[in-house]
Amino acid sequence: MSKPTFASLARDLAGGRTTSEALTESCLDAALDGSGEGARAFTLVDAESARAQARAMDGLRAAGAPLSPFAGIPISVKDLFDIAGQVTRAGSVVLSEAPPASRDAAIVARLRQAGLVIVGRTNMSEFAFSGVGINPHYGTPAAAWDRASRRIPGGSSSGAAVSVADGMAHGAIGTDTGGSCRIPAAFAGLVGYKPTARMVPLDGTVPLSPSLDSIGPIARTVDCCAALTAILAGMPLGGAAADLRGKRLAVPTNFVMDGMDDTVSIAFDTALDALSRAGAVVERRALPALDRIPSINALGGFPAAESYFWHRELLARDAARYDQRVRTRIERGKGQSAADYIALLQARAALIDEVAHELADFDAVAMPTVPVIPPRIAALDDDQEFTRVNLLLLRNPTVVNLLDGCAISLPIHAAGDAPVGLMLAMSRGRDAELFRLSRAVETLLAR
Repeated sequence: MSKPTFASLARDLAGGRTTSEALTESCLDAALDGSGEGARAFTLVDAESARAQARAMDGLRAAGAPLSPFAGIPISVKDLFDIAGQVTRAGSVVLSEAPPASRDAAIVARLRQAGLVIVGRTNMSEFAFSGVGINPHYGTPAAAWDRASRRIPGGSSSGAAVSVADGMAHGAIGTDTGGSCRIPAAFAGLVGYKPTARMVPLDGTVPLSPSLDSIGPIARTVDCCAALTAILAGMPLGGAAADLRGKRLAVPTNFVMDGMDDTVSIAFDTALDALSRAGAVVERRALPALDRIPSINALGGFPAAESYFWHRELLARDAARYDQRVRTRIERGKGQSAADYIALLQARAALIDEVAHELADFDAVAMPTVPVIPPRIAALDDDQEFTRVNLLLLRNPTVVNLLDGCAISLPIHAAGDAPVGLMLAMSRGRDAELFRLSRAVETLLAR
């Protein structure tokens, strides 16, 4: 039996076949189940508030009040967004003594306006600074696949993906600075979306790298992600699925294919073959500009420079309470000079221009979201292995953030198999077009 989507839930709510209270209680039951992952997937389950929100939505719907079709659907939000009256910890203990937020983050206010029920705050890599999803302070939720082996959930929006995969929420809001929505979505067999930066307001969000930060959803389908993104951005992102015939997809043969395991390679090639048979023009070609990315980021890139600016006073007084792996990455920014940062800005602009020229004749880029299946959490106890895997997971998604584009991760594995994600990307501002293409690809691959 397929799991409910935002569209099916909206129909059931409108038709009186379910209530927000029933949906919310089901999600809370999963989140509070002591035998499940809820204690590690959430830093806070706000049960009483969620129940009150659900009762309010049911009351308004019964009274015939004009509501968003999605009013009453339970979702989760990452522990990076301000919620009035709550402390925003950002997956850290360093901010535990900070005062509660005085008002909601901009995106939380928009979610509330649409009537969505917030069941709680999800766990994450500390300060969103890892693609792995391990958190030494609040525990690490295991990926849904092969759970007995305790595999990494992907990060930084780790709890967000697990909350949806395990039925603790029907959608989740995360952030994506270098893949933090797409990586955990790929490891959970879900859809993860990274909008064009600045399309969704960042007010009331703990920053990682404002030059690269985006806020996006993780959910079960492309349409679910489109609905949530439209709410977050305050603009419609509808439209029928695109016709795949004649769509030109560039598949880079360099940089993003390195280190790919057999499981990912087979699933990726199978998906590309299906797209070709459907009439898409799939062209494998080298994009030499991508090979410059490691040198552009050699000093830590934007995340190191911009996170150090934000954290420098906290580090001065409380460095010992940081996750050491996160602190080390932030402190790389201390060594960057103003000249280094200006050079970084110039290098990024040149890279964007060069790749735009190389891809001028293509509709989208396709690549594996991540080149490997999720490794075991225990295997990353070793710092060197953690660093290697973290960089490998972040590599492909980060390309899109650095290029200031938009991107989506779609599940392409068979049910029960190891999770594999296909990433489709376009240049900035083409979000509606990307959703139309993704709907068509999702429908094709579901067959």
